Amino acid sequence: MKHTEDPEEQRDPMEESEESDELREVKEESEELREVKEESEELREVKEESEELREVKEEGEELREVEEESEELREVKEEHHVQPGGKPLSCSKTKNKFLKKRRAKKSFICTQCGNSFTTKQHLDVHMRIHTGEKPFSCDQCGKRFSHSTSLNLHMRIHTGEKPFSCDQCGKTFLSASNLKTHLIVHMKKPHSCSVCGKCFSRLQNLHGHEKTHTGVREYMCFECEKTFTTADNLKQHQRIHTGEKPYKCSHCDKRFSRSSHLRSHEMIHTGEKPHTCDQCGKSFSFKSNLKIHMRIHTGEKPFTCDQCGKTFLSSSDLKKHLRVHTKEKPHSCSVCGKSFSQRQHLHIHEKTHTGVREYMCFECEKTFTTAANLKLHQRIHTGEKPYKCSHCDERFSHSSSLKRHERIHTGEKPYKCSHCDERFSQSSSLRSHEMIHTGEKPHTCDQCGKSFSFKSSLKIHMRIHTGEKPHVCHQCGNNFTTKQSLDDHMRIHTGEKPFTCDQCGKSFSQSSHLNVHMMIHTGEKPFTCDQCGKTFLRSSELKTHLRVHTKEKPYLCSVCGKSFSQRQNLHAHEKTHTGVREYMCFGCEKTFTTAGDLKQHQRIHTGEKPYKCSHCDKRFSQSSSLRSHERIHTGEKPHTCDQCGKSFYIKSHLKRHMKIHTVEKPL
Repeated sequence: MKHTEDPEEQRDPMEESEESDELREVKEESEELREVKEESEELREVKEESEELREVKEEGEELREVEEESEELREVKEEHHVQPGGKPLSCSKTKNKFLKKRRAKKSFICTQCGNSFTTKQHLDVHMRIHTGEKPFSCDQCGKRFSHSTSLNLHMRIHTGEKPFSCDQCGKTFLSASNLKTHLIVHMKKPHSCSVCGKCFSRLQNLHGHEKTHTGVREYMCFECEKTFTTADNLKQHQRIHTGEKPYKCSHCDKRFSRSSHLRSHEMIHTGEKPHTCDQCGKSFSFKSNLKIHMRIHTGEKPFTCDQCGKTFLSSSDLKKHLRVHTKEKPHSCSVCGKSFSQRQHLHIHEKTHTGVREYMCFECEKTFTTAANLKLHQRIHTGEKPYKCSHCDERFSHSSSLKRHERIHTGEKPYKCSHCDERFSQSSSLRSHEMIHTGEKPHTCDQCGKSFSFKSSLKIHMRIHTGEKPHVCHQCGNNFTTKQSLDDHMRIHTGEKPFTCDQCGKSFSQSSHLNVHMMIHTGEKPFTCDQCGKTFLRSSELKTHLRVHTKEKPYLCSVCGKSFSQRQNLHAHEKTHTGVREYMCFGCEKTFTTAGDLKQHQRIHTGEKPYKCSHCDKRFSQSSSLRSHERIHTGEKPHTCDQCGKSFYIKSHLKRHMKIHTVEKPL
């Protein structure tokens, strides 16, 4: 019997690429969204910090001025305190007189912008705005500040100190201004867009939003002419050109151009993953990653392709998918010129030139080109199957395997043949099918010239030439060329017969055996002899039958020289020389040379007659008896005398008739 090839070995490499692609794409999208979110957070922090510094500066100046004013007011009051028998001065007169005196004292004026200050120190601090002087330097990261208060505030980033706590939710903040901004979360959003009505908790967020309506991007990079809506976005972008990376990891020497990238990186060292999925328990470093992950559980796919209607979890997935329609492959290999639609595919391809496989499994020492491939491989050792079918209890180690499995329940067949109307649940099945139309077989055996559609099929075929049989049965030591053949063989030892006929209940160890058996019930005989038109269930039966026409008898008895058209007939004959009859009936102790003969004999005792005539209700214990009987209904007489042309239902009748011509008297 022809064994099916090992599904694992026959697996289309493109499927494996799709699985690793899927994991890389989800990861890439998570990083992309995380960057977008954190970039906006960082920009807000930068703005808040600058506002806070201004507030700190102004508060410091105001406090000093208030203290001075209070001091002077006390002095004025003391001077004008009502003496015994004297007339008191009015409060307003006192205050007006004081203010005139106060204004006269603001004698330190900035020559650059005209602002006036009460003390020379205030003027000196102010002048740093014009000179750009920043005398206060951070000993941790080297960042410089114009005010000592700004440096003190900055140092909290390194120490982790967050002294300002929200009394509503307990969240802590670096500065009072950050806490003040946060408190707006707990109250109504006061700033509303006049165009679309969207509300914001902060005025600068509203201003940023309004630019989406006006399209104003007034900040331009002079290096590449790219435009931005805010000065902070431009400043961050310019670091691409300057190569500036001001943020250094406190655990290693790696540096980053953005503080958000540094925070993301440091989580590798700390292992911090504060955001946990309440469905499966998986944890994430950022809330945006958790949000994307939750779509796996909800089934939400908000991004739709306007070309084919396919939906996606993320905008980046949709963007990549659109290249299928545009045929765009913008990423090209500098070594061989091969182009790719995705950058990560190019990076993986480039490793085929360098031979770099830097990710190693510590269990079996197998190496991989990507971390994602290693992670998938490690599930073989851990037995982890994180993906559960929503229709049954089946679990899978790969998300792509789950997706394929669920199509069994839904009946979805998204892949349609471009040559005919046939549809398939798997892309690999579609590719295999389309090769029927194209006749494409790109993989050729250099030994015999036979061609194959898949490289894996050629690899298995080559074992015929090399004699390699890598799969060994631990029960009996037999070797097999494919894992599927070994799995089929193991059922002999286990007695497992998982494939059952729904017509008669008979079970089989292989699905191919069940398929052949079902033809008995359907009456299908797909293999036809081109010599006499006789039909057969199996190709092997047709091959054996053709020897009737060719008179070929390739199997020769080594004892008496008699030849046979079938090997099993030779084996049965050889037992007549040895006298071996190893199959015994426990009902009557009669012995037989073959298991098939014993099985047929046992039906005499059991009364079993599994073969029923399709024309009447008569039943038979042997299929040959059924065939002979059905010829009475059909009138078929396949056995013809070559002497006189007379035909017969069964061969034994022809044999008896032939004795008339040989002048032998029939018994």
